[in-house]
Amino acid sequence: MADLFDYVPHPHVEQRRKGGPPTVAASAAKVHGPGPLGRFNAKVGLRITIIVGTMWTAYLFTVLALVSAPAAFKTGDSIIIVAWVAQTFLQLVLLPIIIVGQNVQAVAADERSLATYNDASAVLEEAKQIQAHLKAQDEAIQQILATLTAAKATRIDGTPEPA
Repeated sequence: MADLFDYVPHPHVEQRRKGGPPTVAASAAKVHGPGPLGRFNAKVGLRITIIVGTMWTAYLFTVLALVSAPAAFKTGDSIIIVAWVAQTFLQLVLLPIIIVGQNVQAVAADERSLATYNDASAVLEEAKQIQAHLKAQDEAIQQILATLTAAKATRIDGTPEPA
């Protein structure tokens, strides 16, 4: 007897199994290109972001900005003081702090993405188990059907049913 259902896996399942989850290297290649220059640019950019994106850099930049503070305040000119605050202090100090915040958010996003990827993999495996369970049920149903069909073709007394 033919199978009641033919399972055809979605093509994306095989692609995802081969490729695995997205990586930083793959994303960097999309931004900077796959060649050696692209990889170099991605590595340099990532390294600088890692170095500048620390609270230690924020502290260092704060000290560096404060070196010029006395000269700015000594002028008494409000334009120079505002310019020092906006262009020196805020830009110099907030840059690494913003990067730190973005790095924290990126780590959380990566963890959520990996959890989602793992959940999707688990759901796929569960679906495969359901398919196997349904196939076993189909086989049992086919056996029951065959038995009922054979029983219907035979009378209770064992003689064949007339056609």
